[in-house]
Amino acid sequence: MSDDHLPPQPGPARPGDPPSGSASTTPAPAVLSRKELRQQAAGTKKTTGWQYAVGAVAVVVVAAAVALVVTSGTKHTATKQKAASVAVATTVPPAPASPTCPLTGQPAPGGTVPPRPAVGVKIGNYPADRPSAGLNQADIVFEEPVEGSITRLVAVFQCQTPTTVGDLRSAREPDVGILSQLSDPLFVHMGGINPVIALLQSAPLIDENAIGGKASSIIFQQAGRYAPYATFTHGAALWSLDPTDTTPPAPIFKYSTTLPAGSVAGSGASVHIPFSSVSDVTWTWDPSTGTYLRSYSGTPDILVDGTQTAATNVVVMTVQTSIGPWVENSEGGREVFVTATGTGPLVVLRNGVAITGTWSRSSLTSPATLTASNGTPITLQPGNTWEELVPAGIPVTTAGTGTGAATGS
Repeated sequence: MSDDHLPPQPGPARPGDPPSGSASTTPAPAVLSRKELRQQAAGTKKTTGWQYAVGAVAVVVVAAAVALVVTSGTKHTATKQKAASVAVATTVPPAPASPTCPLTGQPAPGGTVPPRPAVGVKIGNYPADRPSAGLNQADIVFEEPVEGSITRLVAVFQCQTPTTVGDLRSAREPDVGILSQLSDPLFVHMGGINPVIALLQSAPLIDENAIGGKASSIIFQQAGRYAPYATFTHGAALWSLDPTDTTPPAPIFKYSTTLPAGSVAGSGASVHIPFSSVSDVTWTWDPSTGTYLRSYSGTPDILVDGTQTAATNVVVMTVQTSIGPWVENSEGGREVFVTATGTGPLVVLRNGVAITGTWSRSSLTSPATLTASNGTPITLQPGNTWEELVPAGIPVTTAGTGTGAATGS
């Protein structure tokens, strides 16, 4: 038989071997020589090193996988964050609106509305009072009827500081209705009859009478003029009368660069208001300057500085008037009272357009509401405004391109 089929042959007996032919259920541990022990130890070290190598590779692979997952997640998160930041960067909120002057709707000079009140200055408008000074620097100018079918002016300043203003004249009854809507303004004037002074002192305004009052310190007599047409004031001095008042007035008009609905281009080329033979006023649209230019009986109204009186807006309000009992002058002219509240016909001229409608005013401390004939609010173009208070019965005529129409009476 081949060796493969031979039964195992007993080898030489070793100490500790069981006796020949005895049974054993638990094999005895092999007793190895030192050489065999060294060889076994060497084999164990080799096996252990290989296992460590495999383990190290496995750790590296797992770490790489974890790193890949983490990196992918980080990159994904970073991508989302980047996308979010891009979205935020491209969704820029609108810049805050620049402050605007309350009485013109124009951007405030230097980005800040001057911390000061409105100041009204009473200015004459008889032919000998002209030329006037400072009217084109006023935010609003009010023209009011007075005795003798003439007019006087109240020039109101807040955002701009005129160099000089004048000539200064005495107060009248309509001044209370004009000024009461301007958030307690200062009012500089050259005196007035006792009943008018009493009205001013009980009205919501600061009465600054330049005859005998502290306002007398800011006036001067203009060379080349004669009394009572020579009194002027320096514009910067107006607010020195009450330097502790730092509150600007509330707006009295609404402004928009967009024309009101229903406006007809070219319909407001001019407006004619014949207060009297000495106050026969026409405003004519000048496209080159975007303003209306003022004339008396066809003669340009030229101011002291050589410029023509101009307005961005002309607001013509037909008002009820009456002749009161107070005598205003040595000729016996009596005070003209103006009913400042209620309602009446209106025409507004802006941007070469005439808009007819109605004004309404509920109280002296509230401004008038301007409503077009179609029922929509009338807004003004940002800029300076002249408000004309025209007695009922005086025709107000607007003209467009080759047309004319009476819009008030």
